[in-house]
Amino acid sequence: MFDRRQLLLGGAGAAAGLIIPGAGAVAQSPASIGTFPDGVSADSVFVGLTIPLTGVFSGDGGDLKLGYELAIAQINAGSEVAQKWGLKGKGVLGRQIRYKVSDTEGKPNLDVQSATQFIQRDKAIMLAGSVSSASAIALEELGSREKVLYMVGIAGSNDITGKNCQRYGFRSQQNAYMAAKALAPVVAKALGQNMKTAFLVPDYTYGHTVYDSFARFSKEQGWQQVAKEVVPLGTTDYSSALLNIANSGADVFVNIAFGADAVASTKQADQFGVLKRMKLVVPNLSSFQDKELGAEIMQGVYGSCDFWWTLQDRNPLARSFVEAFVAQNKYYPRWGAHIGYMQTYLWAMTVERAGTFNPVEVIKAMENSKAQPYETSIGKVYFRAEDHQMVRPIPILRGKAPAAMKNPEDFYDIVDVVDGESVMNPPDLFGCKLGPYS
Repeated sequence: MFDRRQLLLGGAGAAAGLIIPGAGAVAQSPASIGTFPDGVSADSVFVGLTIPLTGVFSGDGGDLKLGYELAIAQINAGSEVAQKWGLKGKGVLGRQIRYKVSDTEGKPNLDVQSATQFIQRDKAIMLAGSVSSASAIALEELGSREKVLYMVGIAGSNDITGKNCQRYGFRSQQNAYMAAKALAPVVAKALGQNMKTAFLVPDYTYGHTVYDSFARFSKEQGWQQVAKEVVPLGTTDYSSALLNIANSGADVFVNIAFGADAVASTKQADQFGVLKRMKLVVPNLSSFQDKELGAEIMQGVYGSCDFWWTLQDRNPLARSFVEAFVAQNKYYPRWGAHIGYMQTYLWAMTVERAGTFNPVEVIKAMENSKAQPYETSIGKVYFRAEDHQMVRPIPILRGKAPAAMKNPEDFYDIVDVVDGESVMNPPDLFGCKLGPYS
C-alpha cells in the first residue's frame, strides 16, 4: 500500500509491552477505546503523520514535517525549550514519541490509507498532518470513526470545524471566516473603500469557503465583486480565467489559490498584466509563496497566516522556536512548520494535563482549555468546546519592497495581530455537531 509514498521512520524502538498509565492518572472512561491502551507501551507511544511531500502542496508539506520533527525531538530530549512550554521530564508522561511520515501527495484517499495503516499496524495514539482541507476532513472523519485523536495540519476551510466537525478533530489554524474578518478591515483601510474585486477560486472546500468569507467581509467594507473565476485544483494554464479577470475592471485581485497553484497563478497574472492594474490580496498566504515569487511581485501584497518568523521579537517561545529551527534547517520557518511544531506541544501539554493518553480524557481537557489557556509561541490560545476551533491571534502581513528587506527571507511586515475573540464565528454558524466521545 505504501509503494507510491515515501515512509520516513523517526524515533526509536517499537512498542514493547502495554500498560495503562498508573498513579496519579485521571480516571479513564472508557478504559479501552481506539488504540488505547494498546498503543501505550512502557516507554513509548506512536504518532502517525500524513503529509504531502510531493504534489501541489509539497512546499507547505515539507515545512510542516520539519516543524513536527523539531517539536518531537525537543520533547523526547526533555529540552529546556520543552520545559518552557510546561512539559516535565523526557517525552510525554515519561514516554518517548515514535513517529512515521507518509507522503500522501495531498490526496485524501492516500491520507486515509496511510492513517489507517498507522492505526492498524502501529497503534497510533495520535494522528496529525494534512495541507489540503479535503484531506483534513477525511482524516478527522477517520479519527472519529476509529476513536483516535487527529490534530488538523494546514487546512483553512470553514467546514473542518463547521458541518464536517468531529469530536476527535482539533484545528489550531484560523478558519476562513476568522482570517477574512481579520484581514478585510485592514486591507480596506490601506487600499481604500468602494474597491472592485476579482476572485480566483480553487474548486474545492477550501476555495469555496475562503471565497464565501472574504466576499462577505470585503462587501461589508464597501467593496464590490465584479468577477469570480473558479478553477480546478492543480490547474497549470490559468489564461482563460486571468483574461476575464484582466478585463473585469477590478481594482483588487483576490487570489485564493494555495501552494504551487498560488505560485503558478500569480506568475501568470503578472504576465497578463493583472498585477500592474490591480492590488493583490491573498487571504491565506502559502508557506513559500514569497520566496518562489520574489519580493518584486510580493511587495505590497496583503494576506493572513498562522505565524511569521519576526513574531520572535514579541514572544519568547516564538524566539526559541525560530532559533532552533534555523539552527537545524538553515532557513527561517514558515507558518507550516509552526503549525506542526505548536500542535505537537499542544497535544503533549494536554496529555500531561489529563495525566493519560486516553483520547476521551485528552479531548475533554482540550475542550476545557478556555479555563486554562495554553501559553504558546503566538500567545494565549484555547480550543473552543463547541466546535474544536482554536481561538487565537491572527497575524496580518504586507509584502516588503526589496530595498526594505533586512535579509533574504525578510519578506513581510506584520501590520497587525488581530485578537482571535473578536473574529470568531458563532459556533453553530457552519452547522457543527460534534459526535459522541465513544
